[in-house]
Amino acid sequence: MLKVTDLRGQTPTTSALRRVLPRGGVDVASVIHIVSPIIDAVKESGVGAALDYGEKFDGVRPDAVRVPAGVIEASVEQLDPKVKAGLEEAIRRIRAVHADQKPTGQTTQLAPGASVTEVFLPISRVGLYVPGGKAVYPSSVLMNAIPAQEAGVDSLVVCSPPQAEHDGWPHPSILAACAMLGVDEVWAVGGAQAVALMAYGDDEAQLEPVDKITGPGNIFVAAAKRVVNGVVGIDAEAGPSEIAVLADDSADPKFVALDLISQAEHDENAASVLITDSEEFARIVDAEIDRHAAETLNAERAATALGGAQSGIVLVDDLEAGIAVADAYAAEHLEIHTRNAAEVARRITHAGAIFVGPYSPVPLGDYIAGSNHVLPTSGTARFNPGLTTHTFLRPVNLIEYDETALKEVGQHIIALSEDEQLPAHGEAIKARTEEN
Repeated sequence: MLKVTDLRGQTPTTSALRRVLPRGGVDVASVIHIVSPIIDAVKESGVGAALDYGEKFDGVRPDAVRVPAGVIEASVEQLDPKVKAGLEEAIRRIRAVHADQKPTGQTTQLAPGASVTEVFLPISRVGLYVPGGKAVYPSSVLMNAIPAQEAGVDSLVVCSPPQAEHDGWPHPSILAACAMLGVDEVWAVGGAQAVALMAYGDDEAQLEPVDKITGPGNIFVAAAKRVVNGVVGIDAEAGPSEIAVLADDSADPKFVALDLISQAEHDENAASVLITDSEEFARIVDAEIDRHAAETLNAERAATALGGAQSGIVLVDDLEAGIAVADAYAAEHLEIHTRNAAEVARRITHAGAIFVGPYSPVPLGDYIAGSNHVLPTSGTARFNPGLTTHTFLRPVNLIEYDETALKEVGQHIIALSEDEQLPAHGEAIKARTEEN
């Protein structure tokens, strides 16, 4: 099922690897012309335009944008007890990890009376987008809201598409997750119109705009985030889910096959890539994929993804070459199924999240490991992090010098300002440091 890229006997450069490795992704720029009029309409007309587009794209128009408190509260009562127990444990673990991520401030004393203190201030208001298309993602509520809460964000709004089968409100599981976290502001709006409404708000409807938007979504959501970036902050433009597995012949082929399938069922454009130095192991994994892919509920979707150009097997000469390929690919999710997996994992420099050994599969991270599943895609793990508590914090410097400390460096500032032909800078210093 998987296409093979054979790199044995070669030492490809990073440039060459970027050209030959399986890669999917979506062309966000190709839909900007579709999304921009939606953004403009919502900016101009607010809720009315957002509901109009929701009716057009989702086939439903809720009675109001803001989900009533009673609907949110009732969703918890309707929740399957097993699902509720799973969410409770996930909340506990995710909160523990993200609480520990919060940095503490520090003060650098440069001289007597001269200090710079770094403090971390939470973003005032954030909008969290939770998809509602091919699957239901209460886990995404947790992954977005908990880091924001641990950062100290006071005001949160969750946006998720209205569902015709649920009286025009978002899916009850999403609402239940919000209720369990104490998030009481939920808007029944999805797609680009949700991004626009979060960015611009609507005074008449008493919907406050946000300062930053986070969360995954389809190509139209990604394009909308690109358009409003600068009006508000964004986390990233999420692409289709992807997994890479770095494995040798010590790995369990069934485990690897099932993990590749697990990400392929997300979306027809999802990417599943095996990197190995064993041709025989690759053959067995491919056979296991053929055997098990048809058994999943989303078999057709998974088959399309696994058979696409974005998925495949990459054969390499040895582990060293495999690590180089993994780093060049920079997977959203990277699993390590090798001898000394923990040691190998420490040598990886580019990945959204690294899953170490046979009992740390990606689905663990998707739900309950405690780590975050909102991760960089399409190779952007080379320079972008996943969602963390840091996403919702702003480092700010407090600069405090007394008169003596300023006089100590005053001549340096004056010299530099004159060199840059900004003499007024120097005059501001002279007024404080020179006798009149």
